[in-house]
Amino acid sequence: MENLGQVKISNDVIQTIAGFAAIEIEGIDKSTSFTDKLFKNHGIKVNIEDDMAIIDVDLSVKFGEIIPEVCYKVQENIINAVETMAGLKVSQVNINVDSIGTKKERDKKENE
Repeated sequence: MENLGQVKISNDVIQTIAGFAAIEIEGIDKSTSFTDKLFKNHGIKVNIEDDMAIIDVDLSVKFGEIIPEVCYKVQENIINAVETMAGLKVSQVNINVDSIGTKKERDKKENE
């Protein structure tokens, strides 16, 4: 294949891919305030070392969900999405569950 030049993918793009992959998983709080935080990239950090991505994600899980199971699914989905869409290998996806979303809290935030 002929070399046509370089392709560079910014960390912001990787953050967006990871964010969409995270909210696809059942059990993740999808309230407006949480997704705003996630997609303004305050909840996702990407560090690329030796052509491998390390992704740190702050999540809110719905009350009643089994947190380790939800987080494992998020990790798998983020790795799959980033590697497929960006062609970038992911060495780690570190999840920090920083809150539990309850239906009552989501309803209150949506009505404000």
